[in-house]
Amino acid sequence: MKKLKNKFSGLFLVSLLIIFLPIQTHAAEPRITDILITNDVENVLLYARLINGFKPDMELAVLAGIPANFVMWLEVYQERPLLWDKKITQKEIKRTMKYDNLKKTFSVSTNKGEQVVFSDFESAQKAMSDFNGIIAAPMSSLAKGGNYYVMIKIKMDKVRLPLHMENIFFLVSLWDFETSWYKQKFSY
Repeated sequence: MKKLKNKFSGLFLVSLLIIFLPIQTHAAEPRITDILITNDVENVLLYARLINGFKPDMELAVLAGIPANFVMWLEVYQERPLLWDKKITQKEIKRTMKYDNLKKTFSVSTNKGEQVVFSDFESAQKAMSDFNGIIAAPMSSLAKGGNYYVMIKIKMDKVRLPLHMENIFFLVSLWDFETSWYKQKFSY
């Protein structure tokens, strides 16, 4: 009877663990890493990398002609001890990856109209994920001796297909993600 009771309580404990512990059946969550704030003579520059931003089905969808869109929100604040922090700048950086089926190339374009062409998906994916040398704020807007911070967040922008076809292609809905806000402090 005691052995049966021990087996039952062990089985009960295992079933509770299965019910209440989350099971990791999906890929790791997207996140921003390698955040670096530096400057040149005129501007404060941001360097950052998006990790796990591309889900496994995205390459197939991009090859099928569905564009991938990333949007980075960037805000620079001045820390003020007795008042609310002062917003210095706010920017939205967009990147779009498209596949040209005739040329068999991937193009990555920005909201500034710049476009770079790649021959393979991995290189285009790296260009979409690396945010290097982004101008966060002009140096002229900062006061010497001040403490500042940058807030950044990246979202996979919803894909817009003609004639509401995004309702048919269920893979598009699996792309939706948004990172948390990331904060990086710096001084001038």
